[in-house]
This record gives sequence, structure tokens and C-alpha cells, in this order.
Amino acid sequence: MNNDKVVLESDRLLLRNIKMSDVDDFLYYRSIPEVATYQGWEPYKEEDAVNYINIYKDNIPGIPGDWCSWAIIHKEDDKLIGDCSIKLTKDEPRIAEIGCTLSPDYQGRGIAKESISAMIDYAFENLDVHRIVGITDAKNLPSQKLMESMGMRKEGHFIKNIWFKGEWGDECQYAILKDEWQNLSK
Repeated sequence: MNNDKVVLESDRLLLRNIKMSDVDDFLYYRSIPEVATYQGWEPYKEEDAVNYINIYKDNIPGIPGDWCSWAIIHKEDDKLIGDCSIKLTKDEPRIAEIGCTLSPDYQGRGIAKESISAMIDYAFENLDVHRIVGITDAKNLPSQKLMESMGMRKEGHFIKNIWFKGEWGDECQYAILKDEWQNLSK
């Protein structure tokens, strides 16, 4: 594993480590209650944003059990517009879980798909990942639609399997294998 920070690039986006200079843009979208609806966190306050940045500013991908988070930078205006993350499973590092949070100002433009695709490409090509999983709240239909549009397969709908924001919630799990992802690119 390389200990250098990893920067990923796509047509419209740059995925890089988050910096303290991103705090205002990061806090902007992470403080919106609707953005936090299906997330495991409540709307951020400035202290939350600073703590997050301090935790993830120097992270590197590929450490089993640790989330690696990238800031999603929109190249056109050099602005942080979201973040995406990957975590290799601690007991089986060839399996990874992904996640993404995007500012509502940039939703509906294919940005989440573009950033997650760059992250998946990287994981399959550089981290020896065999399988990538995405888990979402069963009520989060846009997230499910996104994963399906990327060729991910719905593997399960778990009923009241998680205590989430004061009540039992349902989750859906999606996954894609390395060879399936590679076949989509052909």
C-alpha cells in the first residue's frame, strides 16, 4: 500500500483529501437537515465540520476497517460540493463499502455517479477489492436508483434491522463484483 495521499480525477471532478480551507463549503451542505435525513449523523455544526476535517484530512485509502473520505471538488468553480468514502472490511479487505454525500445544489447532475465511479475504479484497480457494497435507507429512493444505474445489484431489503434516529429502520444493500464492473466498461 502506498502511503501517499490519493487524488482521483474524472471529467468534471477532482477527488482529494479534505482541507481546513474547505470548512465553509463542507459545513454548508452537511448542516442542511434534508441532507442528513438518511445519514448516520445529524446536521453539522461548525465544531462537527472541523472535527471531521481533522480526522480525514490526511487519510489514505486501503486501511482495512478505516473509512477513507475524499472531498468532491467541482473543477469548473474549484468548489467542494460533496464527499465520498470507502472502507475496506476489517476482516475481509477485498470487500469494500462505499458512501456519498452531495450538496443539494449539485444533485441531479450525475455528479454522485461520476464521483462514485471514480472511487470504484480506483478500488478495483488499486486496492485488490473483489466486491463493493452500498447500503442505503429503504426510503432513500434516489440512492437506490443511483446504485441501480451504476449496475449494482440489489441483494437485500432488511426489515427493521437498524436502530436509526430513534426508531427501527429498513435498509437495502446493493453490490457489484470487480468482473461485473469491468464488463460494464466494455
